[in-house]
Parts: sequence; C-alpha cells; structure tokens
Amino acid sequence: MATEVISLNISGMTCVNCSNGIERAVQKMPGVESSKVSFTISKAEFAIDNELLDKQALIHKIQKLGYGAEEDLAVLEQIKLKDYKRLKSDFLISAALTLMLFYFAFFPVESLKFNQYTMFVLASVVQFYAGGRFYALSYKAISNYNYDMNVLVALGTSAAYFYSVAVILFADSFPPHLRFLYFDGAAVIITFILLGRLLEERSKSKATDFLKKLMNLAPLNATLINPDGSYSIVLASELQIGNRVLIKQGEKISTDALIIKGSADVDASMLTGESMPVYKTIGDAVVAGTLNITGVIEVEVLKRSNDTTLSKIVQLLSTAQSKKMPISRFADKVANIFVPIVVGISIITFLVWHFLVGDTLGAIIASISVLIISCPCALGLATPIAIVSSVGKGAKEGILIKNPEILEIIKDIKYAVFDKTGTLTAGVISVKDSLYEEQHLNLLGSIEKMSEHPISKAVVTYAISKNLHLDAEFDELELIPGRGIRAQWQGKTVRIGSLAFLEEFKIQVDKQYSDFYTQTLAQGSGVILASIGQLCVGVFALEDAIKEGAIELIADLKSKNITPILLTGDNQVTANNVAKQLNIGQVFAQVLPGEKYKIITELQSEAKVMFVGDGVNDSPSIKQADIGITLNSGSDITKDAGDIILINNDLKSVSKSINLSVESMKIIKQNLFWAFIYNAAGIPLAAGVLYPIIGLMLTPAYAGIAMSFSSVTVVLNSLRLKYKLI
Repeated sequence: MATEVISLNISGMTCVNCSNGIERAVQKMPGVESSKVSFTISKAEFAIDNELLDKQALIHKIQKLGYGAEEDLAVLEQIKLKDYKRLKSDFLISAALTLMLFYFAFFPVESLKFNQYTMFVLASVVQFYAGGRFYALSYKAISNYNYDMNVLVALGTSAAYFYSVAVILFADSFPPHLRFLYFDGAAVIITFILLGRLLEERSKSKATDFLKKLMNLAPLNATLINPDGSYSIVLASELQIGNRVLIKQGEKISTDALIIKGSADVDASMLTGESMPVYKTIGDAVVAGTLNITGVIEVEVLKRSNDTTLSKIVQLLSTAQSKKMPISRFADKVANIFVPIVVGISIITFLVWHFLVGDTLGAIIASISVLIISCPCALGLATPIAIVSSVGKGAKEGILIKNPEILEIIKDIKYAVFDKTGTLTAGVISVKDSLYEEQHLNLLGSIEKMSEHPISKAVVTYAISKNLHLDAEFDELELIPGRGIRAQWQGKTVRIGSLAFLEEFKIQVDKQYSDFYTQTLAQGSGVILASIGQLCVGVFALEDAIKEGAIELIADLKSKNITPILLTGDNQVTANNVAKQLNIGQVFAQVLPGEKYKIITELQSEAKVMFVGDGVNDSPSIKQADIGITLNSGSDITKDAGDIILINNDLKSVSKSINLSVESMKIIKQNLFWAFIYNAAGIPLAAGVLYPIIGLMLTPAYAGIAMSFSSVTVVLNSLRLKYKLI
C-alpha cells in the first residue's frame, strides 16, 4: 500500500453542500483514505492508495459529478474570473429586465395582449437566461442527492412562471378571478438570489491574492558570488544550500542564510513585529524577505527558496484559509429537508383534490399555490439582505466587512488576541523622554538628519519639535551599522548610539545620564546616548507609543467577558510594559509567525478566537483565527488575509464590529423565523386545509401577495440595521 496525497483545485462549487457532496461521493471510491474539500478556497486534498486508485480516475469522478478539477491554480483562477463575470452579467441583465417587468405590471399599456406578451418575453429571458444556472445547479444537486436552495429557487420560480404562461396561452381555461400573472415575482426572486451569490463570490474571487503578494516579498533575483570571486545575477529560486550571496544596502535578503562577511541593520519587522531594526553580523542568521537597511553583507545559503521561513508562512496561510468556516449555509441545510416536503405536499394536495374532492382544476390551482407560496424569496432574502445592510452600516462606521460569514461567530469570541507594534502601539519610534545639554541638541539633530534609520528619524522629529532648524555644520560623517553615527565637529568626535558604542571609546557617562539610562531600560524602552569628545552630553528614551483608543478597547472587551491577550515578536520587557499600561494580563512575547499561529490554534481548542494585527508576520494568525481583523494602515497581504479591515484605523471599531455582529445576527434570525412561520402558515392554507371547515382557500393570487408580503417584511426588518447605534 502506497499512500499518495493529491491536491486539486475545484471549480463549479456554489455552496458548502457542493463541497460536502464531493467529499461524500469521492470517499465511497475504493482506494480513497480521506477527502477534504474546501468551498472557501475551491481546493481539495485527497489521500489515496495509488495501487487501487490513480489520479486520473479521481479527477474523472469529480468531473462526472459536474465539477471541474484542475491541478494548475492559474487555470482555476481564470475559470473563477470568467464565472464571476458571467454571474455579474446575469445579475445586471436580470435586475434591468425585472425593473421593466414592474413597469408593465403597475403601468400597463392599453393593449392587454401586448402588455402580457411583453412581460412574457422579458420574464422568459430572466427565467431561462439569467436564472438558467439554477436549473443546471438543481440538476447537479439532485444528481448528488442534495436538495439545496437552487432546487427550491428552480421549483418556486418555475411554478410562478409556468402558471403565468398558462394564463396567457389558455386564458379561457381559467376563471376570471384566477387569471393572474406572477412573472414579476419569479423575476424578483431570481434577481435577489443572484445578488446574494454575487456578494458571496466577490469576497471569494480574490481569495488567493494575498499568497501571491506574500511570495513577492522575497526578491526574484539574487547576486551570486561565484567561486572565482565574480558576481552573477541568478533567480533566487535557483540558489543552492552553500551558495554565497551578496546583499547590498537597501536590498531584501534572498533566502534564509548565515552572514559570513560584513554587518548590517536588518529590518525584520515583517517577521518579528519588532519596530526597531536588528543589528546582524558574522555568524548571525537572516531570513528571506527581510530588508538590509545599512551595510553590505555576504551570506551563505542555509535553505532553498521553497523551504524558507517565508515559504512556511505561505503554507500556514494556505492551511488556515482552507479551514471550513463554522458558519452554516442555514437556508441550504433547511432546504435539504424543506424541498422534498414542499414537493410532497404539492403532490398530495393535487391527489386529494383530484380524487377525493373530484375538482381537477382546483387540484391544479391548489398544488401550484403550494409551490408559489413556498417560493423561497423570503428565505433567500433573509440572509443576503441583512448582510447588505450590515456591510453598509459597517462601511459608514469605518468597518469594511470582507467576509460576511464571520457575522455569525464574532459574538461568540472568548479571546481577543492583539499584535503589539502598529496595532496597540503606533508602530513609529519616538522620543518619549530625554536628558541633554540644550546647546548641543541642534548639532545632534543635524547629524541624525543625515541618516534614514528609524531611530535617527525619531531624534530629528524630536529636535524639530523644539523649533530647531538643524543647520549645524560638521565633518566626516560615518554611519556604523548596529552601533550608531560618528561625525567630526570643531575638531571633536561626536558619537550617537548605544551605551556599548560609547564605552568602546571610554566615553565618560555622568551619574545623571547613567541613572536615566538604567531607569529607562527597566521600563522596557530603548535608549541611545550622545557624546562630544570624551563626555556624554545627552541621552534619549525611545518608545512606540500606545495608540489612541487602545486602553478603552481593552476595558470594553473585558466588560463583554472577552479575555485580551498580547501576542508579539518584541522582547519580553517591552511587551510586559505595554501590557501593564493596557491592563492586559496574558502576554506571549518574542514569538515568530509560526509560533503565533500555534498559539492561536491552541487557544481555539478552548474557545473562539479573534486576532487583531497589521503586519505580514501576523497574516497566518489572522487567517487561522475565527475572526481576523486588520488595520487599513497594515500591509496589503494582511488586509487580504483579514475578515474585517478597520478603514479608519480606529481601535474602537473592534468593539463596534462585535456590536454590529450581535445586531446583524438578531436581524437574520428574525428574518428566518418570519420566513419559516410564513411558510408554516401559508402552505396549509394554499393546500386548502381550511376549505372544508370555513371555506377558506388561498388562491395563487393571494399566495403571490403573501409571498411578496413576507419578502417586504424581511427587507424592511433588515433595513433597521442602518439606524442601529453600535
């Protein structure tokens, strides 16, 4: 027995029932050990015994079920893009023709025949062109023993459409009070269901974009150092373990490697989240995608491009994205039971009226009334219209809801996990406190102005805030990676950098400066010192300030019985200091993306988890978490991975998102309740249950009115979200 894992890209799935149906059908094949199909990202993974089953037989089985199976992701994306454009076109055509139908329904022309036949033509285009997909999907669903919303839509709209056609073509066969047309009702159902599908596909159409962007973080090319010392430009993917590579200032690291010559400040924030660059020298490891800010280094390749830390992040993201969303397609699940019951009731109704009552026309009318009143307009609108209102309300509040499915689970969150840098803190280094000789600040600021280092920028900003022009003149500026800056001024050497940098040249640091240094370090802040000649003349405390609204957000989450957790790649002292300021009790510090991902999965074993972050290093955790929230100021990759983007970067919007979810789910549940109550009450009336008792029978005309009323009720109830305070 030889187990082989086969990954395929699946096209043609329209709901979770499709993925479930594929799983069930494939699982029955001899040789299939396990099957996992994700509707969310149109991807499937099968473990098979290749002695009993080959890949082509597996693909053929999936295609026989009515779906496409592609190994090439690019082919799948082309198919999905084509399908999305077709769906959008169908919706626009359906919406336009439906509006025209309403015009002829409410403002008929003088010629009754012309009015009816015009509606007939318009409705036929909507029914069989724009709505043709529902017939195809219904056939596919029934073939796989699924009875989803597609079947319900096809049945309900067909009943309304063909009844109307019969009224036009055989008007004399119907009593005057039964000559009603339901073309507009069928068209409205198709249009709104298409709208719901379009909204859903829009959020899925770019599902893999962030993976591409993430891979693009690693440079395409690398400068290879040949054995003879010459240089050649090669593809980073062609680098072999042991190759030597030159990394210049301003370039990204090609692959995970070890520095063998030189030193540099490396910006690794995309991995660690630490706001300050890290000094790297001979013997230190560097990872693919990180940025060389200063210096020139030579590195020895430790890992191939497909085995780097960055590639592992991609794998984590792919795994997280393929997880099945906990939200259920409630209407689809109910439809599996509801559709057979409705069809059964319609048939029984016909048989009872025809054989027991002896009224064939009444039997036809009653059975059609059952199908019309059970038409899933309200059921189909219950969720999408509420989602449209919720998304619109969120947008007004600066909350972009990319994945509406999270609205169901965000209210159940028990852990709110936060990245530190750029999320709870500003993500920009600043001078929070200082001690210096005032006459020297202009000189120090002028020297720092010549560097692009984040710490230098912080000192420059601080000096400018003191209304200084930073116009001091000096000579022989030298930037020393990982240590500081050296310059000559009036025959004296000026040094700005770490304490170790000053101690190396035996600079005298007075007690006031050393005490300031010690106290600042104990608070978890960074410190740099400045000297002129052999005397220390200043010390600057650096911080990443707490973001506005962070304290209030943490307090509000606690009031909702949600436990806040700080999860950061920054050092433990700094993390603890930030947690203390925010009153966060649980802290995980100095963790890499893979470790963050693991912590999130461990927390998920206990309860629902929300993760809020903004950096590339956060993207696997954002995708894995039950709810992923990112800031608009974050990276494009992170925003692609998130379920919610806070457009205004206001942390208070996290609480608003939770409140909006609670209100949205109330509305959706109310909508579904009224949709089912309406069916529960309307179907027996349409079947004529009360006719023998009180002579009451719901004709197709009243069935259509009742159907429309339930839809209007659902829409109006959903619109209440726009006026809710969150």
